[in-house]
Amino acid sequence: MSSNQIWETRPLEIWAKAKELREGWKSSIDNSKALLAQGNTGRYDWGSCFQKRMSIVEDNPVGAEMASKSDSFSRKSRLASEIRGWGRELCGYVQNCWGSMFLGYQMDGSPFPMRDLVIPFPDPCDQHLMRGQQAMDYSPIPRWQMDYTIYLGPQDKERDKAMIEHRVQCTLLVINDIERIFGNKFDDEKFIETYHNRQKLEILAMEVSQLMQNVPAPIGVKELYSFYTLGMLTKVDPQETLNFWKELRDEIQWRVDNKIAAVGTERYRWMEAHPCPWHFMKYYRYLEQYGAVCIGSQYSHMMPGPMELNENGQMQLRKLPRYIGTPALRTREDVIRAIYTYPMWPHAMKCDEYRHLEAITDFAKGFKADGAIMPLWRGGVGCTLTRKEQALRLDAMGVRVLHYEGSQPGDRTDMDEKQFLNRIDIWMESQGMRKLEKLEGAR
Repeated sequence: MSSNQIWETRPLEIWAKAKELREGWKSSIDNSKALLAQGNTGRYDWGSCFQKRMSIVEDNPVGAEMASKSDSFSRKSRLASEIRGWGRELCGYVQNCWGSMFLGYQMDGSPFPMRDLVIPFPDPCDQHLMRGQQAMDYSPIPRWQMDYTIYLGPQDKERDKAMIEHRVQCTLLVINDIERIFGNKFDDEKFIETYHNRQKLEILAMEVSQLMQNVPAPIGVKELYSFYTLGMLTKVDPQETLNFWKELRDEIQWRVDNKIAAVGTERYRWMEAHPCPWHFMKYYRYLEQYGAVCIGSQYSHMMPGPMELNENGQMQLRKLPRYIGTPALRTREDVIRAIYTYPMWPHAMKCDEYRHLEAITDFAKGFKADGAIMPLWRGGVGCTLTRKEQALRLDAMGVRVLHYEGSQPGDRTDMDEKQFLNRIDIWMESQGMRKLEKLEGAR
């Protein structure tokens, strides 16, 4: 593209709606009279299908918000965890949330909302198993855990069948136990409706991801981060969520049609791998001085589900059985089996990284990336597995890679921000890029 091209920019109109939904989710936790669960029900929100709604809190969005909005409070929270014997190699999201519980209050000074139970985390990250431990021990409260079955090596259909069955039975056990212990009836009909809504939602989210492959990018990842958890990590009303993603898709389509850009001077596109350092999102703005836009990562585009590169060089939803026709669903077991009965390998972002290193090169092709900035987090080993080999593959296809180090996205402790910006300057200049204001001054 021409280095002199300038596109129109304007704020997203739907941003206020996203903020409203996020605030509603937080309010439902702080003021909840329903069951409050620590955990994550995965892509399908079966927590909302109980007669008495079960509000669900997941550490990632809460810990990230703490790191982003109040470094002093998140540091105080992590210290409260450290003095109880938890080391700094533990995930920063977890340390932030546990620390707030130990302190007894949240970032805004309101009392910490104690949990009533712990439900399974999906455990694609190696530290997810730890997440419910302190919530359970501190109260104490009931806790359930299941395996997120991922394996290395060639795909084995018989093994897949056994793993699917294991996950189905684990999920049924949890739902049945919650019904029995809390006297909270589960609504199978609502679960079926939730399943169908989720399929529609993933298609809308995929359309948003595909529109971001356009040049100029209609939004960058810093805008996407305002939306991508709505309906996944931050569970809100299913119909409201679906309506929101329809509006978002339509607005981004309008931006593409009218060449409204995230960065008006776009002349360089870069991708990430996993979350950004939430305390230092300043570097997105910093790179915009070079006319550089971040188009995201497999992590930030996880809302649609698994992707693949099509014959037109564009990322699309991977063709899985659950998108091909709709099975007859009559009971909760039917729905759970439909959710889990699709190829166990490869099927998700984490499996892509463990097994299919070409998935990240496909992502770079689809989103037309010129470069990649890839963190090497010291806490959360699952977030850095295969990272160096991914970098080698990207470099071999002409995508220049920059690494930086830090504790974890939710933990500021070990990140040298000044050194990071210096590295960005050297990295960009090594590719012949200069800050645009400097170029203007030279003319």
